Formats: sequence, structure tokens, C-alpha cells
Amino acid sequence: MRTFKNNVTLQSIGRRLAELLTLSLVLTAPVSAQDTPYEPYYVQAGDTLEVSVWKEEDLQKEVLVRPDGRISFPLIGDIDVAGRTIDELRLEITDRLVKFIPDLTVTVTIQSINGNRIYVIGKVNSPGSFVVNPRVDVMQALSLAGGTTAFAALDDIIILRRESDSSQRAINFKYKDVARGRSLDQNVILHSGDIVVVP
Repeated sequence: MRTFKNNVTLQSIGRRLAELLTLSLVLTAPVSAQDTPYEPYYVQAGDTLEVSVWKEEDLQKEVLVRPDGRISFPLIGDIDVAGRTIDELRLEITDRLVKFIPDLTVTVTIQSINGNRIYVIGKVNSPGSFVVNPRVDVMQALSLAGGTTAFAALDDIIILRRESDSSQRAINFKYKDVARGRSLDQNVILHSGDIVVVP
């Protein structure tokens, strides 16, 4: 067999090329749906849903989630939907309707997510409310607001979050640390209704 300098054979080169090709295929393989964690969306007041029952034209309706977090639907009246997933709603609507329509198929889809809003106020270039689809962190929220102004107190930013018991808590955010790649746990995912305050 022909041999190159340093005792490297054509056979060893071929093996090495095959290893590199295999590694390349592994690294460039697309991520499957099973590898990506599933993050369900929780319905908010202000969202618009479409609820339809197959083969029942009178039970195909677009509904707005009211400020009280409920919707109204024929035959079953009001349903609490805020804070619930689409799958949970589909199952409950099916359970309520099955007494009127046996063997039914219910579909629930989100038409708009206008209720999924965060707010950025204070020393930013474009303060206001922003619809998020479906998630943003603090740095992304500041970007949506056009960035901070020259006089912003970057290490005194806080996130105001309403808890389930209606109390509120403040989460500290030091922009300079995060911008330098430090304390990245501060760059939390914002919840619907969170207020980012830039003093």
C-alpha cells in the first residue's frame, strides 16, 4: 500500500474523512419536534378564539375573551378560559356539549393574541404596550420599546409582576450586567401583564 510521510496511509485518511462526514451530518441534522420543549400558550383576556363543532354550522363561532376571562358559547353558556390552554378548553367544551350532540368533534383555535401584552414605561424611546407572540425576555422588551434613553438608570430597572393572589412583586434587572453576559438569569421571560419600568 502506498504510504505518505509520517506513516499516514491512504486508508487512515479515508477513515478520518468518513468520521468527519459523520460528525458533520450529526451537527447539521435538523432538530426534531421531540427535541424541542413544548411550551403551551395560555389564553388571556383580549384574545380571540374560534370554536367550531364539525358538521354543526350553528356552532361555529369566533369569540372574544372578555375582561373577566370568560367567553359565551351556544348551548353551554359562559366558560372560564383565561389562563388555560387550547387543549384544556377543547376538552371542557366537548364535555359540556356531548349531552346535546353525541359523537361530536370540537376544534378550538386562536385567531389573535391581543391579550398577551407586556408594558414598558419610563426612560425608553418608545414606551407603551406590546403584543408578544408568544414570549419575550426583558432585553427583547427593551428593544421593542426602542432601547433606553441616555439618562436611563440602567442598573435600577425593575419588572412589576402581578401574582395570582393580586399582590404585586418587583424583580430587579441590572442592564449592564446582562449586556456584558453576566447574571443572565436576570433576563427573565416576561409574563402577560408584566410592566418593565426604566427609571
